[in-house]
Amino acid sequence: MLRAPAGTALALLLVTAPVTADEVFTIDRAHSEISFRIRHMMSKVSGTFGDFEGTIDLSREQPEQSNVEFRIKAASIDTNNDRRDTHLRSADFFDVEQHPEIVFRSTRIVPKGENAFEVHGDFTMRGVTKAIVVPVTYLGEMKDARGRTKAGWEASAMLNRKDYGIVWNQTLDTGGFVLGDEVEVSINLQAAKQEAAAAGTATR
Repeated sequence: MLRAPAGTALALLLVTAPVTADEVFTIDRAHSEISFRIRHMMSKVSGTFGDFEGTIDLSREQPEQSNVEFRIKAASIDTNNDRRDTHLRSADFFDVEQHPEIVFRSTRIVPKGENAFEVHGDFTMRGVTKAIVVPVTYLGEMKDARGRTKAGWEASAMLNRKDYGIVWNQTLDTGGFVLGDEVEVSINLQAAKQEAAAAGTATR
């Protein structure tokens, strides 16, 4: 098992700057997950996004000069209910025809203990960009059965949907609203290191 230094591990996920990367990691979607939960009446409804990608440009000598960009296809939302998912893709919610992608770009990092960090970045959803802070935990680095280097992270965030223009709701006869405003987001990522030739073409 290979473990990167804490500063290097942090930079893999968290820092944005235009540099020539020493290494490039790409998100392994088959072993990663983006999920969320929101209050619906007295309980909570959960869902996932199935289509997303991210590229991490890593400079191990100067980890603060590394770069990452993460993109989610809004239309890939899945709450296990076709009718609800169609409504979520409409202009009442994500308006996927006008705003097909949800994007996060990190801007700075703050260490908060061993393998724990606060990630500051710009989050864009439904055409609105807000600065957010995301707690991130580095899970380690190792080689898989095919000899490829993999690294992992987990993160969580609490977002207010109204901050991004998602304001649809319905009032209940007994008072209150059908939907809550706060959305719990959980992210589990595994990324694979690209081979030298591929990394050269992928570096931006």
